[in-house]
Amino acid sequence: MLLDEYLRKYPKLALAYSGGVDSSFLLYAAKNAGCDVSAYFIKSQFQPRFELDDAARMTDLLGVPLIVGTLDVLNEPSIINNPADRCYYCKKAIFTKLWELVRADGIAVLFDGSNADDDETDRAGMRATQELSVISPLRDCGLKKADIRLLSKQAGLFTHDKPSYACLATRIPTGSVITGELLEVIERSEDKLFEMGFSDFRVRIIPPSTAKIQMPAAQWDIAAARRGEILAAVQNDFDSVVLDLQQR
Repeated sequence: MLLDEYLRKYPKLALAYSGGVDSSFLLYAAKNAGCDVSAYFIKSQFQPRFELDDAARMTDLLGVPLIVGTLDVLNEPSIINNPADRCYYCKKAIFTKLWELVRADGIAVLFDGSNADDDETDRAGMRATQELSVISPLRDCGLKKADIRLLSKQAGLFTHDKPSYACLATRIPTGSVITGELLEVIERSEDKLFEMGFSDFRVRIIPPSTAKIQMPAAQWDIAAARRGEILAAVQNDFDSVVLDLQQR
């Protein structure tokens, strides 16, 4: 089924909005299909500030209401203990909070931006959305990430080339306890590298205090040339800093 036809079945809906490529395109498509759509963003300690900034920018451009809720994920033992299926517990907490907000506003339908490339067998978080009756139009209509980027570019959305972004908790190894201090260190380090012009990178933690920087191989030469600047930017928070040469 074509996405526009699919969306017209839901004249009033809420979208779990992250500010990323997929949910931004879905927001645009729902608005374009004539749906009465509201965007709901859950702010937690796992998200960097720029995600909310991007969400606010896009909803303002599209003229869509943005409702921001908060969730203290650091108060959830099943999340901060960082088990292998942490994403399931995190998504369940987030979407439970979303449903509270959405239902309080009198809306009975909740979408998310999962696409056809998202393999439910690999993503524990998708199990939570299915359990909570969240609808995934992009996936249901067979739209893959490449399709969504192309359609976003054609629509003039600034998110069309935005790098994929996983939450800050993914930088901490499974089994290592997640703390607010660690999340702040990671976000601070990534903010500094972003300000230096690097993109599509991660600063991961190797316990007890090593930063492992992962970035596309095309940026390695630049990183080598700016080694001193990188160290100055992040080494105050770590005992050592390494570059992951296994990245492509």
